[in-house]
Amino acid sequence: MPTSSEPPATAMPAIEVSHVTKEYRLGTLQGLRQTALNAGRRLLGRPVEERPLFKALDDVSFSIEPGEVVGIIGHNGAGKSTLLKMLARISTPTRGSVKVNGRIAPLIEVGAGFVPDFTGRENVYLNGAILGMRKAEIDRKFDEIVDFAEMAEFIDTPVKRYSSGMQVKLAFAVATSIEAEILIVDEVLAVGDLAFQRKCFDRMSQLIKKQKRTVLLVSHNIRQVERLCTRGMMLEQGHLVHDGPARDVCNRFYEFSDAQILSKSDNHENGRWRSLQSSGEIALETISLHRTDGVPVCDVEYNTDFIIRMAFRVHRMVTKPTFGLGIHTTDFIYLATNHIDQKLVPERLEPGLHHVECRVKKLALLPRTYALRVGIAVGERRDTAFYVENALIFSVTAERLNRANPDVSEGFISLETTWRFHDQNGDSELTTSASALMLESR
Repeated sequence: MPTSSEPPATAMPAIEVSHVTKEYRLGTLQGLRQTALNAGRRLLGRPVEERPLFKALDDVSFSIEPGEVVGIIGHNGAGKSTLLKMLARISTPTRGSVKVNGRIAPLIEVGAGFVPDFTGRENVYLNGAILGMRKAEIDRKFDEIVDFAEMAEFIDTPVKRYSSGMQVKLAFAVATSIEAEILIVDEVLAVGDLAFQRKCFDRMSQLIKKQKRTVLLVSHNIRQVERLCTRGMMLEQGHLVHDGPARDVCNRFYEFSDAQILSKSDNHENGRWRSLQSSGEIALETISLHRTDGVPVCDVEYNTDFIIRMAFRVHRMVTKPTFGLGIHTTDFIYLATNHIDQKLVPERLEPGLHHVECRVKKLALLPRTYALRVGIAVGERRDTAFYVENALIFSVTAERLNRANPDVSEGFISLETTWRFHDQNGDSELTTSASALMLESR
């Protein structure tokens, strides 16, 4: 029995990563003859031309406590999947150490162990065994696995006759049924159709909130990381560059991504727009933002008016042209769309250069980086003559509003609200614009 003078026992970390580096040698594999020649050169003390080493991870250290839900984010090639494979004991570090205390359920490449000629039933037992489940455990959970995957009708059909979505659904159901202390999840929540994706998200929420599992989640869906995780880690070129509360780390990632997008914001190349749909009748030549006094700007002040000016080149006469504008986020969540008033639609446009101006009143979008999309439909049927996304990248700015502000860090649109509080001493009224509308990405 410990005495009162002894410090209380602390829980052992679920995961400890200490100065981990993982190196790969770039280039193709060498043949047996070249390998033997290189070995001979080394024995004779002669120089051997070595291909350069690439550090997928570079001196990464952190620890994760039991019950933590950690989101690992970063751009492609940052080292996220390499790290997860070492935690799942699929790979070993070149230097450093990885300690995992507890049983692991890796959801990294779900369905990778399925045998096409085996039935779904046989593959459930095979995949479960690969993931470390005993036969008695699979027997006990078999009906639950099949029900969750919605595969009862096809469970005794060979997997080679399944669609890819059916295979992944069954594999996800098996992987998430493991009674493990630690879940390692790599981009597997976007499986199946939208309804099944919702089930996957709910299953993960249940494992996290009710069963208190330790979870590492890698995802390019940053909004998903914000909703599921309590802590975030951001990797960049093999380095751990940010580690902290999930919302703060996700905001850092957005800021970093926005800066990259703004530095490459020109969607117009060699006289053509990228990501373009066009009938060849009309082309967008220029698009720009202006203050109401006509001064061109790159950024728009929150809750103010501004003007969008566009110049179109009409190559051949069109009838009843309808102009439209939209605003979307840099990860393509459509926020708003507006079309020209039908009273202003001209009967036709003759070949030549035409200018269109749209005034936006009191833009309520919160400070972020956004993009404009432009479309033109023609004729009675409103056939698409021109459509382009990311026609112009711009930022909304505000002195007192930013991502770090806890009142506005969720959502895109500020709401002007009136709150009334009733108590026994009478009413008190407060008018505020600190609330925000959350638009979720599915």
